[in-house]
Amino acid sequence: MRADPRLTPARPDLASDALEGLVRAERFEATTAMRLVIPAAAVRAAPSVDAEQVDQLLFGERFDVLEMEDGFAWGQASRDGYVGWVEAAALSARDLTPTHRVSALRTFSYLEPSIKAPSRGPFSLGALVTAAETAGSLTRVEGGGWIPVAHLAAIGADFADPVETALKFLGTPYLWGGRDSLGIDCSGLVQQALYAAGRACPRDTDMQAALGEAVARETLTRGDLVFWRGHVGMMLDAERLLHANAHHMAVAIEALAEAVARIGAAGSGAPTGFRRFSSP
Repeated sequence: MRADPRLTPARPDLASDALEGLVRAERFEATTAMRLVIPAAAVRAAPSVDAEQVDQLLFGERFDVLEMEDGFAWGQASRDGYVGWVEAAALSARDLTPTHRVSALRTFSYLEPSIKAPSRGPFSLGALVTAAETAGSLTRVEGGGWIPVAHLAAIGADFADPVETALKFLGTPYLWGGRDSLGIDCSGLVQQALYAAGRACPRDTDMQAALGEAVARETLTRGDLVFWRGHVGMMLDAERLLHANAHHMAVAIEALAEAVARIGAAGSGAPTGFRRFSSP
């Protein structure tokens, strides 16, 4: 089977040494583990700020780097496996082990343990941090300043209901390749909701279409996923769909029947599948 280039750190001239013997390349190199040290950064299809954003890294997420070129790093996002280019200045080789993640939709950090101190951010839901110390209502995180304790959750303290997380993004602008609180796309919304529930989740809709098990439209319930060609949404209940979409240009709630009719009329056809997750 042909390797998916979105998830395979390999080019004709260079590939990860973990793929030696599996793919062809002129040379194989070990990756360097780095982490994002700004609130969010685009993963791009080429080493240019004008290139397509195919994914996004959040603060603290790991990016395994194979090559540096013209101020960009080429490698693979550890969390979802996506391959692309990230601005090198946004990465650090200080590879800390995250202890917490941001549990609020967005939050700020402060230079000092005071909400009156200069701020930085916003840091979005799902960002990974390493807590160092706590002073009152703020926690100092390595390389990130002081963040409100109430906006952090320990790694492993997961939300049981992905829909509850997805609803936090209601009204967030639609952004191709986005997965943060300032801009998100349909598969990014599903991914963030499942991450918060402690579930692994791939990045793109065609990958997510293999999650869980198939169900009939007549049995849809809260949390089920509805797929079209190139699009996905999450059921809020048996009749309403929550999805980031380019029609509303935002995360919106829409009657499933209306979405099916509208998307079909736009030329994308009928839903291609309905999926439900089994218990963790």
